[in-house]
Amino acid sequence: MNQMTIAEVLNAPAAPAGKTTVGGWVRTVRLSKGGFAFIAINDGSSFDNLQIVAKAELPNYSSELARLTAGCSILAEGSIVESPGSGQRFEMQAEEIRILGWADPAGYPIQPKHHTYEFLRTQAHLRARTNTFGAVARVRNAMSLAIHGFFQSRGFLYVHTPIITASDCEGAGQMFRVTTLPVGGGALPAEEDFFGRPTFLTVSGQMEAETYACGLGKVYTFGPTFRAENSNTARHLAEFWMVEPEMAFCDLAGDADLAEAFVKHIFSAVLTGCPRDMAFFDERVEKGVVATLEHIVASPFERITYTQAVEILEKSGQKFDYPVSWGSDLQSEHERYLTEKHIGRPVIVTDYPRQIKAFYMRLNDDAKTVAAMDVLVPRIGEIIGGSQREERLDVLTARMAEGGLKPESYWWYADLRRYGTVPHAGFGLGLERTIQFATGMANIRDVIPYPRTPRSAEF
Repeated sequence: MNQMTIAEVLNAPAAPAGKTTVGGWVRTVRLSKGGFAFIAINDGSSFDNLQIVAKAELPNYSSELARLTAGCSILAEGSIVESPGSGQRFEMQAEEIRILGWADPAGYPIQPKHHTYEFLRTQAHLRARTNTFGAVARVRNAMSLAIHGFFQSRGFLYVHTPIITASDCEGAGQMFRVTTLPVGGGALPAEEDFFGRPTFLTVSGQMEAETYACGLGKVYTFGPTFRAENSNTARHLAEFWMVEPEMAFCDLAGDADLAEAFVKHIFSAVLTGCPRDMAFFDERVEKGVVATLEHIVASPFERITYTQAVEILEKSGQKFDYPVSWGSDLQSEHERYLTEKHIGRPVIVTDYPRQIKAFYMRLNDDAKTVAAMDVLVPRIGEIIGGSQREERLDVLTARMAEGGLKPESYWWYADLRRYGTVPHAGFGLGLERTIQFATGMANIRDVIPYPRTPRSAEF
């Protein structure tokens, strides 16, 4: 038996010889007066369906095939032939069709009609069977594969940093507490808890990645992170995936070079690996997403300092919702102006004011700015944030004190500066926001299989 996926069938250079078996879920069924059933199935491997042509002579035609509805699962065996109809290259002339699972037409929620994204979030366990969410899943897969391929081809080691941590990398305090202590009643000391101290779900694997970079040279993490931020917006999740490379013997310029190559690589991989899915997003979700990605891949990224960016914005004559002034963080509207109107391509902004950036970013010689960078792209603004890390122990200790952090809580982080310190740098990219940008999907809840948001953890 030659069992193939639908993608393998549709992408074959010629119709496979002999009998072929394919499985999938029924999308639509059309019964003709001439004694044929046209059954469109999809197995998730391809955006396009495979049409199965079943003759009335099949022994289970009347008893089963004529009763098929959307959602039923089948296994079909037959010959793959050139399709005489428009819209598909190949179809199957079925010789046998087995029904693997029936779907109650009165209860099956994914009917062949338009469904809102809001409704499909309530059906997250079934929404992968739709065109949109199947396409999102395939783009997510292609991007994830490209991420690993990019770093592996450049000699980076993939390291697994802990999900449970006692450190707050960002210093923002928006962390989920991990505890086994009973809820309610009198408060018990943290020493009574499972780990003997307060612990939380990680907001970043950066610090742990730094320790491995300062022993192995080049590493990257790729895993889930968590923010207890009570934001019900189209761009926020409580659980999301982050990519965080770290490099020893690297400065900010090298960090920016890597970030530019990385962004171009993953977008190129999506365009090459998911052309049918991306065409769908361009046609049905947001016009221009393909052209935007192609433009990013082909364009050299401009590099300017934060101070230069502020000067450009102040002289623009543009009316912004958020006033521009040196020392305030750039907003999305400012970032989009730079990339879309002033420069016309992606921009890497460097050397931000120290007071708006984290303690671990290297203090520049002017003592006012730090060696930080943001990679800005058209349509959304920031897609990557990174920095050269502070490798000087005395400066790092002073910066922690400025931020109200307790140095004893970061003794192991400070040890990297005590024992063979080296310049090192890294950045972070949020997978979901990048997929959202690449596909044009309006809500970040629709680019992760099971979104976790405030007051929502249904599945």
